[in-house]
Amino acid sequence: MIYVRREEIGEYHADAGGRDGDFGAGSTAPSGTARASELCLLRNTRGRFRESSKDPKLRNRARRIRAHRSVASRGRLMQRIASTPRADWQKKVEAAGLTWHTGEHHPYWNESAFYQFTAQEVDLLASATNEMEEMTRKAAQHVIDNRLYSKMGIPAIAVPLIERSWEAEPPSLYGRFDLMYDGCHPPKLLEYNADTPTSLLEAAVVQWYWLQDAHPASDQFNSIHERLIALWKELTPHIPGSRVDFCSMDDAEDWTTAAYLEDTAQQAGLASSLFLMEQLGWDGAQFVGPDDQPLTTVFKLYPWEWMVQEEFGKYLTVANTLWLEPPWKMLLSNKGILPVLWELYPGHPYLLAASFEPPAAGADWVRKPLLGREGGNITLHRSGREMETGGDYGKEGFVYQDVAPLKSFEGMYPVIGSWVIGHEEGNSAAGIGIRESDTPITTNLSRFVPHLCG
Repeated sequence: MIYVRREEIGEYHADAGGRDGDFGAGSTAPSGTARASELCLLRNTRGRFRESSKDPKLRNRARRIRAHRSVASRGRLMQRIASTPRADWQKKVEAAGLTWHTGEHHPYWNESAFYQFTAQEVDLLASATNEMEEMTRKAAQHVIDNRLYSKMGIPAIAVPLIERSWEAEPPSLYGRFDLMYDGCHPPKLLEYNADTPTSLLEAAVVQWYWLQDAHPASDQFNSIHERLIALWKELTPHIPGSRVDFCSMDDAEDWTTAAYLEDTAQQAGLASSLFLMEQLGWDGAQFVGPDDQPLTTVFKLYPWEWMVQEEFGKYLTVANTLWLEPPWKMLLSNKGILPVLWELYPGHPYLLAASFEPPAAGADWVRKPLLGREGGNITLHRSGREMETGGDYGKEGFVYQDVAPLKSFEGMYPVIGSWVIGHEEGNSAAGIGIRESDTPITTNLSRFVPHLCG
């Protein structure tokens, strides 16, 4: 039997969920590593998700957002507003499943402030997200047609996987565009977390309950939960045996993200199980779970660039397992998609100029590793000065991107995580989550801040 290499899995970053960092907005939050002894506690969070979903306020929220959009103030711009945290807020977010709400020095979940958007701003973010989702799919086709794999640091073993999954059009659940937005200028794409995005529970559920407690008369750009359940129902005829098995790394945030997604699948009527990534194995003929039963459909919160390097990676092309997210998503989670987008859509208002080659002397730029995570090995070059984060990424190569124009909100720099659910043309945008930092340079101390539409 061949399993994920346990001695190496711990060498990867504890968070596989793709909270990649950017200069231009703080986008990384702390995530404690939960070992197996703690995961028995995390498994119990699944019931909390199911009870939360029974709340009629949660079920009806998508209709409420659309119904109330017309009352938003005209002329007012995106704002950051100080707020008093709820009494016992820690217990309340834990009840919604968020167990990693506090970092070493300060809370990761921060409800001492919130961001407020107008209806026009929400409409812009939604339309921009829908447009970028279509643009990235065309960019993926461009990569395949022109075989840009080596330029993007994609190993040869992954190419047949990518091309076969692209042609087969298997299901795809979700993704998160990280955007710079200030209410004054068009949103700018920093990167696309298309393979293993996290911060999902915070965006879909936790901030919604904050809204109901703190601002029940307001709305929120957030129909992520309903859209996930609806998508699972839509995909059910295409899922063998109406069963999906879920696996993640031995980490609190990753495990809870997988558990939440499993719960949405169960609410859609699918059978499921949840296990650790290191329990995924190859028995010589097929992929199996911890019970040695064949796995037909698997959601894995584990990056594709790591999957193909596993000992069982050579069997991925011959197995009949249906993977979520599909292998072609590794094209879009790769930072190399940024210069491809700029080549296809030069001067587009939602894009920052990007290139595989270093910019001309005198320019300001950000250098990002093609397969970087958590803000590792990023270099900011501005006004002749350079700042660089540490890490173990970059051997696969780098891309260069213009420095995003920055606006401080009460001394904080936000990044908008705009979620897409499914790939319905013109209707994939499902909601946003916001993370902020007190520096324009990404750190591991950024915080999730809720929002509302007023």
